[in-house]
Formats: sequence, C-alpha cells, structure tokens
Amino acid sequence: MKSIAARLAIWYALSATVTIAGLSAAGYFMLQKHLINGLDLLNAAEFQQIQARLGPAYRDLNQAEIDARIRETTDYASVLFYIDIRQRGGGTIFRSTNLRGRTLPDIHGQSQFIVSVDGIGELRSGEFLLPPYEVMIATPLKPVQGVMQGYPPLAMALSAIMLVTSVAIGYGLSHFALRPVRIIEATAGRISTNNLSERIPLTNIDTEVANLAQLLNQMFGRLETSFDQIRRFTADASHELKTPLSLIRLQAERMLGDGANTANDDALHVLLEEISNLNEIIEELLLISRAEAGAITLQRSAQDVDEYLQAFSQDARVLAEHNGLRYADSVEGMGSAAFDPRWMRQVLLNLLSNAIKVSPRGGVITLRSTLNAQLWRVSIEDQGPGVAEQERIRIFERFVRVESPKSELHRPRPAGAGLGLAICRSIVELHRGRIWAEATTDDQGLRVVVELPAADLGPALLDLRAVRELQRQADLKRQQQRYTD
Repeated sequence: MKSIAARLAIWYALSATVTIAGLSAAGYFMLQKHLINGLDLLNAAEFQQIQARLGPAYRDLNQAEIDARIRETTDYASVLFYIDIRQRGGGTIFRSTNLRGRTLPDIHGQSQFIVSVDGIGELRSGEFLLPPYEVMIATPLKPVQGVMQGYPPLAMALSAIMLVTSVAIGYGLSHFALRPVRIIEATAGRISTNNLSERIPLTNIDTEVANLAQLLNQMFGRLETSFDQIRRFTADASHELKTPLSLIRLQAERMLGDGANTANDDALHVLLEEISNLNEIIEELLLISRAEAGAITLQRSAQDVDEYLQAFSQDARVLAEHNGLRYADSVEGMGSAAFDPRWMRQVLLNLLSNAIKVSPRGGVITLRSTLNAQLWRVSIEDQGPGVAEQERIRIFERFVRVESPKSELHRPRPAGAGLGLAICRSIVELHRGRIWAEATTDDQGLRVVVELPAADLGPALLDLRAVRELQRQADLKRQQQRYTD
C-alpha cells in the first residue's frame, strides 16, 4: 500500500479497534463482577429483613414461631430467594418452600460463593450468622448469565462498527493532516528550470511540515540563483565572444586577400571554417538562452499546411539530392495550423540536417504530416543507424551527442555541437507543442515527431512552464510503457 493517507487510516482503525476490543474484554469481567455483587447485596438485604422480622428476642422463639415469622416474609419472594436456616451443630430449623426439601450447600471458609443445586441450577449463595443459627440465602444466577451471554455479540458488533467508522475518520484525518504535504508535492512538481521563482506557500503555524517547506524554499532559492548565474554567463559569454571572433575572421580574410601568405592559405581556410563553426555555436547558445528566458516573441498566424510544406519540400529535396539522398513526403489532412513560419522552418531544417548527416548513401528521408482539428503532427524520419531507446530523451539536451553503431552502409556522423535538437525543443515548446524521438516502423532509423496545437492563438509571448510539464509527463508515460512492454 503506497498511500501514506491509507496506511495512516488503517493504522488508526486497527489501533482504535484493538483498543475497543480490549476495553470490551475488560468490561465483560467488570460487568460480571458488578452483577454478582448486586446479587450479594440482595442476599444481604434479605437477611436484614429476616433479622428484623425475627426481632431482638429471636433466641426465645421456638422452631414453629421462627418458621411462621420467616415464612410470612419469604413466601412472596420465593422466586428470587432460596433460604436455608440451620442451627450450629444441629439440624435445619427453616427451609424455604422453593427448595422442595433440598439443602443449600455450604463452602467452608467462604461467606459468598456460587453453588449448583440439582433441579434449580446455579445460585449465588451467601452465609450470614445469626447466633446460634446460620442463615443461608441464595439468588439464581440465570439473569446474570443471560446478560453476559448477550454481551459478546454486542461487543463484536460495536467493534465492527468502530472499525468501519475509524477507517473513515482515519482517512479523513490523514487526508486533512497530509494536505500541506500534497501542496508541497504539487508545487515541487511544477517547479522546473523555467519557473524556479515559484515557492511553496508557508503557514503561520510552526510545524515540522512548515519547517520542511521553508527548507525546500531555501533550496529552490539557491537553485534559482545558480541557474540565473549559468544563464547569464552563457548569454554574456556568447555575446562577448562574437566581437573578438569577428576581428579574428576579418584579419584572416584580409591575410587571404593579400595573397602574400600562399603557404599558409590552407591553414587560414581551416581557421575561417572553425571560426564559422564557433560563430554558429554561439548563435545557437544565444537562441537557446533567449528561448528559455521567454524572450522570443512568436508571430503565430494561420498557415496553410499543404502550401507551407510544399515550399519547404522544394528546398529539402535540393539539400537531400546534393548529399546523394532521396526525399519523400506524405501529407494527410487539409487546412491551416497556427505557428510562426520562420521558427518552424528552422525546426524542420534542423531535423532535416540531422537526418542527412546519418542517412546512408542513396537512402530516403521522409517527411510525414497529419492535420486534424486539434493537432498538427509532422515528423522527419531517416534510414540511419537509429538511436538507442534509453538515449532518445537525452538527445534533446544541450551538447548531447550519441554515438551510433558503426556500419559500412552509413556515412560517418559529422561532429556537431549537440545543440540542434535542443533548439528544436525550445522552439516547439514556445509553440506549446511537444517533440520526441522514436524508432521507425522497421527499426532501421529514427523518427523525430513534432506535435503542435492547431488552434490559432495569435501573436504571443508564451510561457514554457505548462509545456515543460506536459513534455515531462509524456516522457514518463513513454518510459513506463517501455518497461511494461
């Protein structure tokens, strides 16, 4: 049982039920003792009545007078009391009619005891001294036994009711007591690298949970500071590197233009190429920093998907053929979707570039598009070596480059900075969409899928918080499904 609330409710119910069961058991013996003590008091009261009826001069009375006085007193109570008066060292001088000639047993050394008389049953008997007589008075135990027989079923019914009631009460109490923990869980689940400024609400009551929330808020504050420093450093470093790189490029181009350093031309060309690569990395880092900071304004507008993809396919086909590949597309569904055409073109070009890098010579790169009233799904798949299942989530992180299996059919993967898919993810998330990678149907390549909402939201500066959460939940579901399969 994983739920703490359920465990607390069960523990509370069990403890409450065990407690009431123990109290019921103790109550059984206490009630029995109390009822028997009541019979003893009845016997004592009957003896006092007999003693009063005989009077202070009872010693002077003969047996017939004693019998007459007591019988007037006891015959009306013959259902309740059994009386046997005997003389010490002698015989019986009085016996109640209901004894029908029987004698009440006497237990030596005890004044109150339980005896069993044939034909009558169990009796609570008391011995009282009225020198020179011994007065034995007994009361039936049957009423007490009847009460005690009804006690266990009643106690069991109460324990069952207590169990059910305490489960409900315990669950309610635990649910209420754990409410601050659920608030902490919900808030912590929403906090990501894009909204580290959010904090767990604190109460004015100083409790262990409030102290925990305060510690977590302090930790989130430190994380926010660290992430801000990293982002500022990335943006500042990228921005500041552009100027010296531009100067180096200008100097190298001037040296090439002079024509005086023919022997070093090759080295200068390599230098210019590496400067171009470095400039590209810097631009990509700046783009990611701006996207994660929410500083990119998307001009979303309704775009005819078929017309847009036709224009893109013309360029994609040229790029594929230039690299010895074939390009194919499949478009299902006619209509418009809301997106920024400039940024979506960059996403598709990045995906196409990655597919070109890993596809075998003569291979086919396929773009598939499906449009309905809610979603526009577009994917680009290659026939490359693919990516291991456990790596398909990581490839969308910065600077992640996955080593592919070596094969003579596949061209060497060019070394890149590992920022292309990270940029794609940032742009797609700005569109409130999702992006993920999966194996193709024949497991002979990789398919990268982009999903965008088809509704037209107009130009907006979009928050990434909800999108990040949706992306995280989708990734977790795919992982759980993979482990289940």
